[in-house]
Amino acid sequence: MNGWAVLLWSFVAALVLIVVGIFVALVLMGRINLFPSAEPSMAPTPEVTGVVDTTYTVLVLNATGEDGLDVQMRETIVNNGWDADSVSYGPAGEQGFADTTVYYVSEADELAAIGLADVIGGAEVAQNDFYADPNDPEQKQLVVVIGADRSTAAPDASETPAE
Repeated sequence: MNGWAVLLWSFVAALVLIVVGIFVALVLMGRINLFPSAEPSMAPTPEVTGVVDTTYTVLVLNATGEDGLDVQMRETIVNNGWDADSVSYGPAGEQGFADTTVYYVSEADELAAIGLADVIGGAEVAQNDFYADPNDPEQKQLVVVIGADRSTAAPDASETPAE
């Protein structure tokens, strides 16, 4: 019986040495970190909210083929606090806009553009000095270009691809 006890203890000792050896090797290779550093927590990025500033003049351009969208958009803007004299409208020079976009000229106008986009039910917001008034570069103006995403008309059969 004494021989079996020695054999059993030898087996247990060998097993313990193998497990400890594997553990030490994993620690030395960096696969196990005994003292992990605290992960930096990611603070949520605050969402930029706009400011509804009715002191801006607004130009609404209809870039769809559907008549009357610019008038409806103007009414929406006027009903949300803008003076009727400060909101003008008309057709756009191009009809190829996919998404309704509010354009602003300078970075100082960005929050007002976001606020106007919220007022009209959501729109893209982009900085572009194309719509700046060359006679009055300091004028506070926003431009809404109505895109195909606001069109309620069904596409023409002539525009439908053939099957």
